[in-house]
Amino acid sequence: MSLACLAAGDIFIPVEIEEGDIYAGIFKVLEKIRPDWPSERIKFKLFTDGITNKLVACHLSKDIGESDDIVLVRIYGNKTDLLIDRTAEIRNITTLNVLGLAPKMYGVFKNGLVYEYFPGVTLNTETVIDSKIATMVAQQMAKMHKVELGKEIAKEPMIWDKIEQFLCLIPESFTKEEKQIRFANSFGSVTRLRIEFERLKSQLIKTESPLVFAHNDLLLGNVIYNESKGTVSFIDYEYAAYNYQAYDIANHFNEYVGLSIDDIDYSRYPDKEFQMFWIRTYLSEYCGEKPSEEEVQKVYKEVQRLSLASHYMWGIWSLIQYELSDIDFDFGRYAEIRLNRYFDQKDKIIREFK
Repeated sequence: MSLACLAAGDIFIPVEIEEGDIYAGIFKVLEKIRPDWPSERIKFKLFTDGITNKLVACHLSKDIGESDDIVLVRIYGNKTDLLIDRTAEIRNITTLNVLGLAPKMYGVFKNGLVYEYFPGVTLNTETVIDSKIATMVAQQMAKMHKVELGKEIAKEPMIWDKIEQFLCLIPESFTKEEKQIRFANSFGSVTRLRIEFERLKSQLIKTESPLVFAHNDLLLGNVIYNESKGTVSFIDYEYAAYNYQAYDIANHFNEYVGLSIDDIDYSRYPDKEFQMFWIRTYLSEYCGEKPSEEEVQKVYKEVQRLSLASHYMWGIWSLIQYELSDIDFDFGRYAEIRLNRYFDQKDKIIREFK
């Protein structure tokens, strides 16, 4: 990782945590971040919400719930730097922390970050539709969307360049023959996917959805609900950037169906009534006043259209992971699920929400 990505006050730890022995590396990181912690008292808890990074909570008490100082160590997945701008990620976390919208960052090491732990639980397919929690999520997203980055950051939608970047990373031929055969049977070729992208872009680039500073990856595991405080917080700003307002909302709705491949169920996708309630709540916070039904309906329309871009982007992303990742997750199947949903929905959505 380049030192250029560090913000003022950030600590750089010249350590690379090895995949086969993560705790030895974490001890070295903690020596710099928490030098007063006795190594024999340090406890670890491995979180498994993500499918590309490893996330480890470090604390001193026997029970993590009793600890008042908990440090999160996030170890980047194999070759994820090809997909993610780490300099921008660190800038985003630092900017949002000042505004109370992101955890405090304690330091950066060669292949990861160390930052503040937000107590609470991640959302699941049941809690995300709870009206009280959904209200807080909508309001929190609206607050984030009002953030303005410095003038040196171009205010352009990230989605088109990001998909283009992802398409360039799909191999012309997968290293394992069985993967290449599966790819060809399911998707044809990279050329076919590129042609489809150009068609999609020509349809959606006309969107009237405003450009905002968006999270762009608000899956259920990236929302922390603290019941005792009555708050929600967002984590993992790897893909945060300027993007269409409706994309961020649509991407979040697409995650209601579940992440586990065996558990994805599109009957959980939120219906129009719920989406309208959520968007109405969001706009009340974003605009500072109650929106008209016409304004809510307009955002709802753009959300349906931009949901296609969400499916397409994460389908392409999954094909890259299919080649590069060493995590035990069927990225080929996940690509099939997301891109099949895209192809199943695109004509209906484009026709209905012109």
